[in-house]
Amino acid sequence: MSRRVITFGTFDVFHVGHVNILERAKQEGDYLIVGVSSDKLNFSKKQRYPVYSESDRIKILKSLKFVDEVFVEESLELKADYIQQAKANVLVMGDDWMGKFDDMKKYCEVIYLPRTPSISTTEIIEVVKSL
Repeated sequence: MSRRVITFGTFDVFHVGHVNILERAKQEGDYLIVGVSSDKLNFSKKQRYPVYSESDRIKILKSLKFVDEVFVEESLELKADYIQQAKANVLVMGDDWMGKFDDMKKYCEVIYLPRTPSISTTEIIEVVKSL
């Protein structure tokens, strides 16, 4: 049976940590689907809009050879719907979300992957703002 992997994120200020987790997510299956948080959803989560627009973030993700499909995630409450619509049987998230998606195990396997140490979009934004 084919393993369809799904993951979610904002993927703003794209960096090597994003590349690493997406490459490792793809290694968990045959087909990688990425849900990218809409600008509106990102604002509701972080009280700020992403540095890169939704369309730019989608274009970056679609350009990666290990990403097979990209869609816009409009709501955090619809994870189960997105998983089912994508026919995904594996959900991959960073280990900073450890345990937060265990309720999705009724729809698919859930895997938490370690994040790349010492790199985060928030930190990069703070460094750039201080220059």
